[in-house]
Amino acid sequence: MKLEICDLSHHYSGRRSTSITALEHIHLEINPGEFAVLIGPSGCGKSTLLRILAGLIKPTEGQVRLGELSPTEAAAGKHIAWMAQKPALLPWRNAHDNIALAQQINRQNGRSSLPAGQWLDLVGLGEFKEAYPFTLSGGMQQRVALARTLATGAGLWLMDEPFSALDDLTRERLTRQLLDLWREFRPTVLWVTHSIHEAVRLADRVFVLSPRPGSIQLTHAIELHRPRDDTQQEFQSHVRVLRKTLELSI
Repeated sequence: MKLEICDLSHHYSGRRSTSITALEHIHLEINPGEFAVLIGPSGCGKSTLLRILAGLIKPTEGQVRLGELSPTEAAAGKHIAWMAQKPALLPWRNAHDNIALAQQINRQNGRSSLPAGQWLDLVGLGEFKEAYPFTLSGGMQQRVALARTLATGAGLWLMDEPFSALDDLTRERLTRQLLDLWREFRPTVLWVTHSIHEAVRLADRVFVLSPRPGSIQLTHAIELHRPRDDTQQEFQSHVRVLRKTLELSI
């Protein structure tokens, strides 16, 4: 699923008839199966952009196309999966049933052929099928949420800092696991993060947003073989480019 954003701007209404511009003249194309990462300072409109792409809000100006569909049409057709910072698992359902519910809701799309238990096997939680969320660690809950995202069979993943609350070791382990699954299923991914290292570790291309109003400051390709070693000179070179862009924009 190709993602195209053309001259997108968005304004929020403030007090006393004032207007706050969150995004301004965004032009963006993400190719089918590409892993794109969006970074930028707090308040620059990253989450607003994800909500627009998910069809939750309509932009004030501009156009978004997900393949041949608008965001609203893509959402209605179950082509979009969303994963956030918090796993948002239903506490009264075990791990298996949280995933099975997502499949039931999305079953009309016909794209998800594996049963819920096999998705848990894929994220390394096969022995925790009957476990309830409160018995699982934060990292395990996020793995269940990742399996739920995969189980929908969606062609576009919108990922809003899903690993930001995890410790470094758990975050690195889940990052490796996520990339293995992405390579296998090849969805189009737009990943939001505050971590420059995470951006370089994951992305085919990184898009840097300016402070509000958010606009694209830099489009930066990461042409490194995966898995990537953050101690290598080439990796650190990309980190420096992105950090310098962010520092200059603030």
